[in-house]
Amino acid sequence: MRRVDELLDNYSMDHQNPTNQMIHVFCVPAIVWSVSALLWCIPVPYLPAPYNYLNPGLWGALAMFLAWMYYWQMSKTLAIGLLLSFTAAGFLNRWILYTYGIYVLFGLAVGVFVVAWIIQFIGHKIEGKRPSFLTDVVYLLVGPMWTLRKLYYRLGIKA
Repeated sequence: MRRVDELLDNYSMDHQNPTNQMIHVFCVPAIVWSVSALLWCIPVPYLPAPYNYLNPGLWGALAMFLAWMYYWQMSKTLAIGLLLSFTAAGFLNRWILYTYGIYVLFGLAVGVFVVAWIIQFIGHKIEGKRPSFLTDVVYLLVGPMWTLRKLYYRLGIKA
């Protein structure tokens, strides 16, 4: 059995309740976006031209790239979908930043992060099981793969 299948199966064992699964389908992507947006807001020391265009979002892009490398090692098919998700998050972060400013991006990210986690803990209360990441922190990275695998299944894509 592939390591990714083992991790996803273990994650699924803690997410059997349909209500908790539905909560995770919405909240996991929201949390992934909010983390990327919070990292997008961390200032970068000034970079001289022509590299100064890297300043906004450098830490967010770096974190997404490192996470994507992990996903690529686990499953090429899921990694491609997560790359598309990360790219969309980056464009959304950039748009919010340049349209509304860093304070709006930061505020939205904090709000979404807090609300999504509260809802997920409610889901686990309904489930009657504690979150997987309390057993092993690697499950924080497994959640997005699990959510994407559910989407792939609905679309008929083998993960």
